[in-house]
Amino acid sequence: MAANRWMKSAAWLLAAGLFATGCVGVRSAERPEPPGGPGAPPGDVAVRFTEIARLESPVAFAVRKGEDTLYVAEQTGRLRAIRDGKVDPVPVVDLSREVSDGNEQGLLGVAFSPDGSRLYLDWTDLDGHTHVTEWSFAGGKASARRDVLTQRQPYPNHKGGQLAFGKDGYLYIAFGDGGSGGDPHGYGQDLGTWLGKILRIDPRGGTPYRVPEDNPFVGRAGAKPEIWAYGLRNPWRFSFDAETGDLWIGDVGQNAWEEVDRQPGTSKGGENYGWNKREGRHPFNGGDKPADAVDPVLEYQLNDNGTCSVISGYVYRGTAIPGLGGRYLYGDFCAGWVRSVEVRPQGVGEPTELGRVEQLSSFGEDHRRELYALSLQGGVYRLEAAR
Repeated sequence: MAANRWMKSAAWLLAAGLFATGCVGVRSAERPEPPGGPGAPPGDVAVRFTEIARLESPVAFAVRKGEDTLYVAEQTGRLRAIRDGKVDPVPVVDLSREVSDGNEQGLLGVAFSPDGSRLYLDWTDLDGHTHVTEWSFAGGKASARRDVLTQRQPYPNHKGGQLAFGKDGYLYIAFGDGGSGGDPHGYGQDLGTWLGKILRIDPRGGTPYRVPEDNPFVGRAGAKPEIWAYGLRNPWRFSFDAETGDLWIGDVGQNAWEEVDRQPGTSKGGENYGWNKREGRHPFNGGDKPADAVDPVLEYQLNDNGTCSVISGYVYRGTAIPGLGGRYLYGDFCAGWVRSVEVRPQGVGEPTELGRVEQLSSFGEDHRRELYALSLQGGVYRLEAAR
């Protein structure tokens, strides 16, 4: 399987090819000595990545209320179920004949409604356009399919694709800026399009959905009322902190900076994360910082020891690895490292490397708040205490 789905230059494509041919799927339960200071976890914390399944290009992960099954989306179009440690040979949903397979396309996101009665998938059709589609779900079966929304895409890259329900019961949907390079149409700052945004909708409250009345741009002339946050380039993965409700957004950078944005759980929405005037905490192409722009809580440089695309994870709220409690985990697709940082009231601490997952594509969280890592090479890994 080609490993260039989140790459942004020929040099990174070459690096991804080297990862695909020269590395094993996971390295190191043994981690390096952490840096000192309050950002480092206790010295006795070590993490291993235990493979629990092999799939075809896994990219997204979800669980459903009332069962322990792990649901994993394969970018090639199938939603798989892992039950009692075994992959069900029959896909839950098979869109493999309907999805596009170019670069950053395919089946990209999965979520279940809070009550488990509905399944939602984010995918691109054969023309490269985005669909968020709903199925009724009962007894392990998906039925009664309908499109909730669709978005025409101008270019083949920057699709976003993450789906998740917040504590408020609403569905949040990530869209990239439409692609090409540098956001040539300025969609990130344009409130008249969904591109370069995170949306917030009630998928069951209307036909085909309802816009919550307290969305930040409801009633503003020229603005799409579904928009919750904007100024994003390619928010490939985001997550909610299960304890605080904070929204953590990994926004893949253009030429210089990868960033993670943090929206407080108390936010009323409407944050502008700066793209395409800003890349990370820095001007992009000489752009002025918008007056309302919110800087990322975390950034790192591209092409720094092989880095290329941030993969946002979760704030760890499980119990199996006590030393990680309350720390935010994230990684990089090309470099393969997985890191954690202490979450502070106004920022984060220094990163500590926990291990490596080559071609890291996503993270997942189960009902017990334990975490998983997915590799585009096929591995599904559970994070466990190494000692």
